[in-house]
Amino acid sequence: MNDLTLLGIDTSGKTASVAVCDENTVLAQNTVYTKLTHSQVILPICKDVLKNAGLELPDVDGIAVSAGPGSYTGLRIGIAAVKAICFALNKPCIGISTLEALANNVSFHRGTICAVMTARLDLVYCAVFRSDGKTVTRVTEDGILPLEELLNLLETESGDIAVVGDAADKIAGERFITAPPHLKLQLASSLCAVAFGKKLGAPDELEAAYLQITKAEKDRIQAEQN
Repeated sequence: MNDLTLLGIDTSGKTASVAVCDENTVLAQNTVYTKLTHSQVILPICKDVLKNAGLELPDVDGIAVSAGPGSYTGLRIGIAAVKAICFALNKPCIGISTLEALANNVSFHRGTICAVMTARLDLVYCAVFRSDGKTVTRVTEDGILPLEELLNLLETESGDIAVVGDAADKIAGERFITAPPHLKLQLASSLCAVAFGKKLGAPDELEAAYLQITKAEKDRIQAEQN
């Protein structure tokens, strides 16, 4: 039986990342630090990555996409693109936690991994995982916490802690090991790595996990209360 081949797309943060992977190999990957221009670059990157892998969209068995947390606009762009492709080609897909994928960037670390991303003000998106050096397992659910509260939570963890994500530099101390620059931010190959262990579904089941309401929703609620 041939290995599954997945296309991974991550538009949840400042990088736009696309990868094509089978269960043993990253066939091709391209990650660009784009800040907030995902809509302009993500489809051309997909085309180039598939071409470099010697594949076309119908050749992949499914698509993994970052479902959040992350940039509201970025998540919507990635999810909308994946839904359109999967509906058109009758392909399955899956939304993967951005934080779980980030933790898999440093799966080689034996011990605790903290994936942490900037949210708003002093808040961070975060989740704690553990790895045996190969397999990453979840300890906490994805959440949004004040940075100080996250630091208090990490004090209960023993041993060295690998920290990954765009807010990793906010966590400093002798016990904390910050992921190197090439592994600190989102990588589509890590989305695929997580997806291989999960069941893919229909595109109409794909939804974003924002963890906090959008600014427009906050403004609407405030207006209704006034």
